Amino acid sequence: MSQYDIVVMGGGHNGLTAAAYMAKAGKRVLVLERKPHFGGGVSTRELIRPGYWHDEHSNVHIMIQGNPMLREDELGLLSKFGLEYIYPDLPHASIWEDGTVVRSWKDLDRTCEEIAAFSPRDAEAYRKFARASMDAIPMFMSGLYAPPFPMGAFVAMMDQSDEGRFLLDVMSRSALDVVEQYFESDLLKLHILRMVTENLQMPDELGTGMGAFLMPGIIHTYGCSMPKGGSGQLSKALVRAIEHFGGEVRCNAEVTRVIVSGGKAGGLELTTGETFMARDGVIGAIHPHVLRKFVGETPEPVLQRAERVTQSTFSINLMHLTLKERLKLKVGNETNAMMTELMDFYTIRDMLLEYDKLRRGEVSHRLIAGGDNTIFDPSRAPEGAGVFYGVNFAPYNLYPDGPGSWDARKEEFADRALEQYRKFYSNLTDDNITGRLIRSPIDHERDSPASFIKGDIHGCAPFMYQSVAHRPTPDLGSFRVPGIDGLYLVGPFMHPGGGVFGAGRATAIQMMDDMDIDYDKVCAKDIGGAV
Repeated sequence: MSQYDIVVMGGGHNGLTAAAYMAKAGKRVLVLERKPHFGGGVSTRELIRPGYWHDEHSNVHIMIQGNPMLREDELGLLSKFGLEYIYPDLPHASIWEDGTVVRSWKDLDRTCEEIAAFSPRDAEAYRKFARASMDAIPMFMSGLYAPPFPMGAFVAMMDQSDEGRFLLDVMSRSALDVVEQYFESDLLKLHILRMVTENLQMPDELGTGMGAFLMPGIIHTYGCSMPKGGSGQLSKALVRAIEHFGGEVRCNAEVTRVIVSGGKAGGLELTTGETFMARDGVIGAIHPHVLRKFVGETPEPVLQRAERVTQSTFSINLMHLTLKERLKLKVGNETNAMMTELMDFYTIRDMLLEYDKLRRGEVSHRLIAGGDNTIFDPSRAPEGAGVFYGVNFAPYNLYPDGPGSWDARKEEFADRALEQYRKFYSNLTDDNITGRLIRSPIDHERDSPASFIKGDIHGCAPFMYQSVAHRPTPDLGSFRVPGIDGLYLVGPFMHPGGGVFGAGRATAIQMMDDMDIDYDKVCAKDIGGAV
């Protein structure tokens, strides 16, 4: 038995973030990771061939850009621990098969000029829309990286002003509703909607409209980026910070249960029987659907509500390729964006019919996105070579045989997606592809069985009823587990949502509040330890 102040189950980026803050606060911290490597969904590895570095899950970092962890470099990740971000001038582009292009530059004026070429009215509408989004960003972002408001208090506060009521209205609507209200051109609507659905939400699902409203503001305020060397460089920097502050990260350490005694979480037990005790608290990357498995002492009503958490409607069939030479877009590589959507449909109706297939358990080869990561970061492959990251939206429950049929069929679906990609890239040919690896929705679940339930790499659905302190449930939304003192949760299923947020910061803030630790004083500490 080993003794620490805090032990953490799961070495994903959220668990590492919380651990780094608690280590900076002077706590002796241990992170236990089941896999041979840390990072979870934020890892970059040589998956196919030596020298070719692939992002296993997350690829582009957008939402974390507003986090004070980066904006104020609270942990020294940028100044001391080697994290460096690449910010392109062109964050987002949509490319159609006929060569039509719609681009969202970080510069708003430049974006509006391009929109005016096909719709002068929409250019002005987009400018007003983006300005409103950018104006809302400071208020909205301030709540993303800290413990959330209770839902009732949040709604009551928002209901006190015209601006708040407007945002409540947007949150309640679908992304489709929002773009239909503001824009006339299907090209612009498709451009925005396809980007929003990267959050694993249908364009017409109610309670998802905030994504459509906020994404333009985020793009024109922060842009979007990826760490130099790959997504996993964020996790590596966090581990360096943890170790600098005296903490430890141990891999190949699979947790079997949270040790609970007298209603208090006292530590973690591994499958080997080894135990690690915690004086002050336990942090767990434990999806609500498996809370019973790891913490059976949780009150039954809490467990039942946790097991009703809604997963995202679809997942992804992910294609990794190694390439002899970098990819070339048929429209020209000057249109390479960090987020590139590829479409051969030109109307909202046609797009919605493709998303409807996902609801019915079918894969649509037309719902693809992706590109060559070496365009922005040549360090990811040998000189002149490429690393392709391709997303094809896909259901977890595959018709007609369910998720168990993915192993037999994922290559078939990848072949269909590859033919679709070839409509847009001139050299995505067999002789240019030197290696391939396909990861299906069930592969994602196997990769992170306590987090990516049903292949949902964003934790759970981003609906309004699973937002703020109701994410994932009203019981668990404060990052605490009722009836289990000292147990705190992290993960993509917690506030503020799936993707790369650095959301473990909010868990750390909640823990420090409960321990009467002054968070502002901790963050004011010099990285070397002096205040």
